[in-house]
Amino acid sequence: MELKNGIPIVVKVETIRKQDGEVSKYTETFNGQYVKMGSNIYLRYQEKHDQHEDATVTFKITDDGEVQLNRQQGEMKMRLYFAGQKRVSTTYKTPYGVIPIETLTNKINISKKDMPISAKVEVDYLLYSQEKIVGEYKIRLQFTA
Repeated sequence: MELKNGIPIVVKVETIRKQDGEVSKYTETFNGQYVKMGSNIYLRYQEKHDQHEDATVTFKITDDGEVQLNRQQGEMKMRLYFAGQKRVSTTYKTPYGVIPIETLTNKINISKKDMPISAKVEVDYLLYSQEKIVGEYKIRLQFTA
């Protein structure tokens, strides 16, 4: 899917991660692209990194309230699915092999507007690997055209 012809947007992303009793917070603002295909919304932006390869991030927001997050950074590729109270299996591809992972979505809220094009997305989820909780995550995403 090509998003280069999309509408320019500003995306603010906040991620809160709780792992091994430690909490970390990441907040960043990016310029990105918005495309509406059918009833689905796609957002894409580039995460710039000084020490690592840049990452391409794509969010897909469906009309039925589900969110998909794709993140590719070099050979590493992750696709996460978030759907209300569902545990979903997926994989995390690394240069060292493929790691099976799962998400369990505890909370998902999406509010969007057409004029101006904007939305807020809140996702709280647990990330599992080999039946063990890797971490507890919260994503807060806002975008405006």
